[in-house]
Amino acid sequence: MSDPFSFAVQHRTQPYSETRYWRLEPAGSSAAERQYSAADQQSLAEAAAILAGGGTVAFPTETVYGLGADARNTAAVEAVFAAKGRPSDNPLIVHIARREQLGGLVSDIHPAAAALMDAFWPGPLSLVLPVRPGVLSPRVTAGLDTVAVRMPDHPAALALLERSGCPVAAPSANRSGRPSPTAAAHVMEDLAGYIGGVLDDGPTGVGVESTVVQVQPDGTAVILRPGGITAEQLSAVAGAVAAEPSGEPGGAAQAGGVDAGGDSSPAPRSPGMKYTHYAPQGSLSIVSGTSPQRAADTAAALLMEARGRGEKTGLLLFEEHRVLYSDDAADYIVSLGPLAALEEGARSLYSALRYFDEVSADYIIAEACPDSGLGSAIMNRLRKAAGGSVVRTD
Repeated sequence: MSDPFSFAVQHRTQPYSETRYWRLEPAGSSAAERQYSAADQQSLAEAAAILAGGGTVAFPTETVYGLGADARNTAAVEAVFAAKGRPSDNPLIVHIARREQLGGLVSDIHPAAAALMDAFWPGPLSLVLPVRPGVLSPRVTAGLDTVAVRMPDHPAALALLERSGCPVAAPSANRSGRPSPTAAAHVMEDLAGYIGGVLDDGPTGVGVESTVVQVQPDGTAVILRPGGITAEQLSAVAGAVAAEPSGEPGGAAQAGGVDAGGDSSPAPRSPGMKYTHYAPQGSLSIVSGTSPQRAADTAAALLMEARGRGEKTGLLLFEEHRVLYSDDAADYIVSLGPLAALEEGARSLYSALRYFDEVSADYIIAEACPDSGLGSAIMNRLRKAAGGSVVRTD
């Protein structure tokens, strides 16, 4: 019998006539500083009750907004896949509020993994660990014997997780394949009417998803997905760090391995290792080269060709290179900020891609950035959004 979730399309599995919406009041940036009003306490309680009752709730983390469900409840987890239109062989990350919860979910923690938790939890780091049999829904692990777990560094997320009383499986709260949501408005745009509620606590901080790491028996930390914690930061704690193939379309594998392939490849060990993600509706290509001027000239020529075809054009650049383009190089020009401060680019990347949808851009060129530090996460997302389409000028 075929699995109806193997090739998912967005649909409803729960009878939501409308999606609840709760807006929290602005407050301190850390859990220790956060003082919730009576209204906020009520909002958190209502959202937590939906999760505990088998429903779905989108909530903010420090990376992006996540769409949560009780990780032990298969029907609830299937509602997440259905709302997103997410293929079922793409595993989910389980979010916890306290490290003590780990013992009930995983069977072993390598000392190097424990050291990474000490250094980066709460924070944008997910660790793939051996799962305890029968504890989580098999939909969460995609049938694997491991599960990715993280503790988010966001006061509202931690408060919601604590109140729900359950481990929460939560991918990004967007329609599958679309740019991830960094604001509650993005969630409503993609998922209103498909989920139980949205907890709005303003824009997220990091802007790209967590780094996913699996520690090998020899203590090497293998990066399955680059994200908010860089390889350099990991290396300072774990010592040996290696990169895993990204599985990006077009064979754009990361250093340290071979391409993980397209949709016919085995179930990935981590979210983000398979399928095209983060894509705008228009065609996106990346221009890459060691000479910024040559890359800019190539980008400008491609954009001019697209205009000649009658297409509406967009250009995604870094601030240092703005002077290399004419003011009318594209119909819409968006800066990701300076190369010297890639945290700004990471924070604004998904909003920029969604902006091009808002203006109905047909053809978009994005500049590449150095594939190191936080730039590894930015380039990983751009390559997936572009379906592996990279124009090299060297």
